[in-house]
Parts: sequence; structure tokens; C-alpha cells
Amino acid sequence: MTGFPAMRHALRSSLLRSVLALLAVSGPALAFDLQAHRGGRGLMPENTLPAFEHALALGVDTLELDIGVTADGVVAIAHDPYLNPLITRDGAGQWLAAGKGPLIRSLTFAQLQAYELGRIQPGTAYAATFPTQQAVDGTKMPALAALFERVKALRADHVRFNIETKLTPTEPGDTVGAEAMTRALLRAVRDAGMASRVSIQSFDWRTLQLVQQLEPRIPTVYLTTQTANSDNVRDGKWTAGFRLADHASVPKLVKAAGGAVWSPNGGAVTEALVKEAQSLGLKVIPWTINNRADLERMLDWGVDGIITDYPDRLREALRRRDLPLPPPVPKAR
Repeated sequence: MTGFPAMRHALRSSLLRSVLALLAVSGPALAFDLQAHRGGRGLMPENTLPAFEHALALGVDTLELDIGVTADGVVAIAHDPYLNPLITRDGAGQWLAAGKGPLIRSLTFAQLQAYELGRIQPGTAYAATFPTQQAVDGTKMPALAALFERVKALRADHVRFNIETKLTPTEPGDTVGAEAMTRALLRAVRDAGMASRVSIQSFDWRTLQLVQQLEPRIPTVYLTTQTANSDNVRDGKWTAGFRLADHASVPKLVKAAGGAVWSPNGGAVTEALVKEAQSLGLKVIPWTINNRADLERMLDWGVDGIITDYPDRLREALRRRDLPLPPPVPKAR
């Protein structure tokens, strides 16, 4: 009989080790963040309610989107500070003239509703980039509040929002100022009761510093781009005065700025940088990863999430690895 207590103890120890091993394997996977870039612009018109609803129906963790502020203070969902002629038609159905259309800050939200954003202009390089995007004629620019209400109505309670403030320190006249934009965004988030489901990201780190002061419970996502033609961490103009020269790496720069997440362009991230950032307590969520081979490589490196124009491709990659998938949200009837 004296052997039974020892046997029970051994069984309990073995079971505990198995549970801990399972948690070690499943924990990071459960935390993976599948983000639909602009609602998944490879599939549907970018930053529109049809795109967001389509992404929800596929099953994503986070809707990634961009915002600007109109002349009457409405937080609108839009990537560019101006109406982009590549995706915008006027009330008569005519494409806007090439170049920059009217600034969003110069129009009221009601005036913006005169324009249509349901397809890419045919014959353009942009249209060739996203040949599988499904047009939805009649689509208008949505307010952020409308997206929040739509997600509530669909009872997509697990879904988060990664919201980018679109402004440029080198062209301050194109948008409202950093503080005005940040305060308007935070007000819209609070009014909707969505503070616990939002992260705020930007290449212009001034807004992120303000979020950390005004609403510290909201995670800040520090966007970086480092290419031959674009680099927002080189000289401190975009980074609220934080300078890469004063730190040993971009992850250390983001950590010093107080970020919760580092979101680099895919071409600038390496496995070593992923591990360094994670060792500093940062999550790493690169953008915008669309190619299947690139998706696989990022998953191999153990990133915490991926921002993609093709959430269906990322779901396929996760499924092949037997990793948990975010549940689809049925469309409204």
C-alpha cells in the first residue's frame, strides 16, 4: 500500500508537467493577432464598412484602419489626408482628377458623403496591385462611430480595432494638428465605450505620446518604416524627438518612447530584431505582409501578429500549422 501515494504523486507531477507544456505551446498561439489591413483591401474596398464586415465574416482578431478629422470635427475612416483620385468618384460618377483631391479637413462629413469609394479606378497600377478586390458601388466614407456601432450590432465582442492617426509632421497643413486629432479620436473611442478594445498606432509618434498621457490604458503601437525611399526613425522628425542615434536599435527606441507594440515594415524586420523586441516586453506586429512565403517566414520567426491585406491567406497559413483561428462573425441578414 505504501506505493500508492508515491504513484499518485508521480501521476500528479506528470499531469502538471503536461499541462504546463501545453500552455507553453498554446499560450503564444492564442495571443496571435490577425489584423485585416484597411479591412482587407486585397478583397474589398479599403476602409469601408463592406470591407470590415467581410473581414469579420472571414474571422479576424483586429480591424486595422486609418482616421482623419473633418471640418466639423467628425472622426472619419480614411487613409489619405485628401480624397484619393485612385478610389474616389464624385456624385456624377466621375473619377476625381489626378493628383490630390480635396482635403478631408476642409470638408464636413456631410460633404464627404457626396463621394463614392466603392472601387479602384480601372487601368491604374493600383488596380493591378489588387486585382481580386471586389467592387461595391455606392459605398461612402464611414465615420469611426458607425464602425463601432456596426461591430456592436453584429455582436463581434472579441474583435479589436487598431486605429492609425494619419498626419504628417512635414505637411502640417494637410490635417488637423496632432493634439486635435488625438483628442477627437479619444473622444470617439470613449463615447463608444471602446477604450478596452482599441490600440492606437502612428508613424507620427507625437500622437502616441499624447495617448500615453491622456489615456494610458490604451496600448500604443509604434509604426516604423525603413526603406530606400522612406525612413521615419532616422532624424527624429517623425518620432516626437526620440532619436535612433541615442539608442542601440529600433526596438530600444520604441521601448524608450513607451510603446506596447512595435510595428515595422516587413522588409526591415529580422528574426533577431523580433527576439530583441520581445525580450524588451514589446509585441511585434509587422505590416503589410501579403505574400504567402513572407507570411510563413514571419510565423516562423514568432511574431505576435501580422497586418495583411489578405486575411484569408493568413488564416490559411495559421490553419496549416493547426493554430487557433479567430471565429467568423455571421453577416447581418
